[in-house]
Amino acid sequence: MAQCSVQIRFPLNSTSLQKTILAARCVFLACGIALSSWAPMVPVVKERLALDDSGIGGLLLFLGAGAIVTMPATGWLISRIGSKMVILLATILLGITLPSLLATNTPALTAVVLFLFGSGIGAIDVGVNAQGLQIQDIGKKPVMSSLHGWFSIGGLAGPMVILLLDYFNIIPFYALVIVSVLLIFLVFGVSSHLLKAGIERETAGGREDGKKPGGGVAWLHPRVLFLGVMCFIVFLAEGAVLDWSGIFLRDVKVVEENLLGLGYAAFSVAMAFMRLVGDKVVSKIPGRVIVATGSFVTATGFLVAVMASWLPLILFGFVLVGLGAANIVPIFFSESGRVKGVPATAAIAAVTTIGYAGQLAGPAALGFIAEKAGLSVSFGCTAALMLLIGISYVISTGVKRSGEIS
Repeated sequence: MAQCSVQIRFPLNSTSLQKTILAARCVFLACGIALSSWAPMVPVVKERLALDDSGIGGLLLFLGAGAIVTMPATGWLISRIGSKMVILLATILLGITLPSLLATNTPALTAVVLFLFGSGIGAIDVGVNAQGLQIQDIGKKPVMSSLHGWFSIGGLAGPMVILLLDYFNIIPFYALVIVSVLLIFLVFGVSSHLLKAGIERETAGGREDGKKPGGGVAWLHPRVLFLGVMCFIVFLAEGAVLDWSGIFLRDVKVVEENLLGLGYAAFSVAMAFMRLVGDKVVSKIPGRVIVATGSFVTATGFLVAVMASWLPLILFGFVLVGLGAANIVPIFFSESGRVKGVPATAAIAAVTTIGYAGQLAGPAALGFIAEKAGLSVSFGCTAALMLLIGISYVISTGVKRSGEIS
């Protein structure tokens, strides 16, 4: 069994634990709001900088690049100063860079700020997932699904906040200033209940040489790599809905322009709901069953969306994708923190980095397939990859259990 060493500087009775869970939820919520508040501003930046579609597309890559570059270093940083301090520093960075995205006047400077903004997103994401792992170890019950559900809620709330501020004729720059101030107050307001220490697990008895395993081991460990690739595919599926559902509805299903956002909305609401109830599901059903079932439901959802011609049935397909995919990544993240011989912070950073690379590069790969064979084929390929997740994970967990028994 993996051993966990966690230093807590205040007693975690039942009330304290609930406050800590609430604090982690608020951080996930803030991260979701920060990222989704930027999305409505993309057209504003495109117009201000007079960019064409390829120009704004290339610029947006810097956000993902910032996150992917920062995530591995965040695992190391958490082991030095703790996930709480990382979260607070990342929140300040988000608060500064979010409105600054509308204050830059050249593509080059905007790219730098986007990189820093992505770095903040990546750091806070790894930090709060480390908090989630600590909470699970201390409370002895799953919490990762519901925590990720609050990120999904933030993803829905961000554009609504921007829309509300726009209703009161607040210009975009000041709208992002207001959002940034609210995010900083939200995170710092609950920060006293965040866990202060990092989390590090080792195999029972440690390494043969008596030294603690280094973070670089995480990237070479077969189980960590496997979980990372599985997350890559799930994030690819999520990115497919985010980036391509509107175009799919318009070009393939010939849906009216004002209804193009319904696909992603159906997916997002379903995912948020399923994640909020996911902890109860995870506590009663083995993870391998949830991953296998979720993968099958997700694949079915993509196929329903491709094959259906009636809009409500197409949207039902996107609902299935959200319901099926909702609890797969939280399970993978939780397992990454239990890999023997690898520090949990290094493992979660590695899996998160590989996974988010799927959200960045995956939709571009699907776009290449769509250009050659059509979006329906792209969605069909995504369905096949999701089925591959379910099959390979069940096989791998079966092999893992056999190895442990022997």
